[in-house]
Amino acid sequence: MIEFKLPSLGADMDEGTLLTWNIKPGDRVIRGQVVAVVDTTKAAIDVEIWRDGIVNELLAKVGEKIPVGTVMATLREVAETVASKPVLPSALTLPPALVMPEHQKDIRRTIAAAMSRSKREIPHYYMSETVPMANALDWLEKENEKLPISERILSAALLLKAVALALKRTPELNGFYRDDQFQASTAVHTGVAISLRNGGLVAPALHDVGDKSLAQLMPELTDLVKRARSGSLRSSEMSDPTITVTNLGEQSVASVFGVIYPPQVALVGFGSITPHATVIQGKVRVQPMLCASLAADHRVSDGHRGALFLAELRDILQDPKALAHEDAAAAN
Repeated sequence: MIEFKLPSLGADMDEGTLLTWNIKPGDRVIRGQVVAVVDTTKAAIDVEIWRDGIVNELLAKVGEKIPVGTVMATLREVAETVASKPVLPSALTLPPALVMPEHQKDIRRTIAAAMSRSKREIPHYYMSETVPMANALDWLEKENEKLPISERILSAALLLKAVALALKRTPELNGFYRDDQFQASTAVHTGVAISLRNGGLVAPALHDVGDKSLAQLMPELTDLVKRARSGSLRSSEMSDPTITVTNLGEQSVASVFGVIYPPQVALVGFGSITPHATVIQGKVRVQPMLCASLAADHRVSDGHRGALFLAELRDILQDPKALAHEDAAAAN
């Protein structure tokens, strides 16, 4: 018998309330299918199944508050002779009324507890790098001139892709610290910090960022932000980010130094892109600059490795043609 347990939907989640089941005993389910909706202190999350099987018994009741790790249902193995598969249902979109506006103090307490635990348990170190952005912005402007307005790429997508590429040089910043050891991730699932309309913050994942082109990342990022704010996220988006990026450039913040979301081991922060006077070849010139920061776990990496990551990130953004090359490789 296969046990289906409530997954952790973020470092700041200890329990959730079951809102609805989308399955019943006897139903065939496949990996990735949305089988339930669980209410957390931040949003209603579509919970996906992680195994193929036949629903044997539903153990959790609608309206019940369930701790993380609780067995919600049991499944039977699927017989090899069964050839047909059900159509994978799309994620449910819950009305904004179910995103718990009445629990905003709860949200603040939950976030505060999780971040306090992070600071207690993770030996953070911090560093930053000022990144010239003239080349990247010029390249982005030229690329967008070729695209319809609805398909144009924002600098946020450019920065997410640059982070994913920079992690190839320092893979120890991408993964999880569990059971007193680091578990590296071969894929970059980037948690994107998104502020909610009623207050609070979530950081769901954009999956496989390093393997996707900017043309793919931009609509996926737009869709993720939209669904996060309407309460239509999936459990996989909340449970498997391998690193988090927070971008406060729109808030005119010069720099941001974040707190790591356990069990992740690093967080990258971006401030606003602003003009600065710099000396280039002996002459003072004004060009757009960006403060990129890193918060990392000293149990896994050190300042030398963190500096290598920031230097790689800076160099990638000086050569946007490299991003174009990566885009072509991703498209193929």
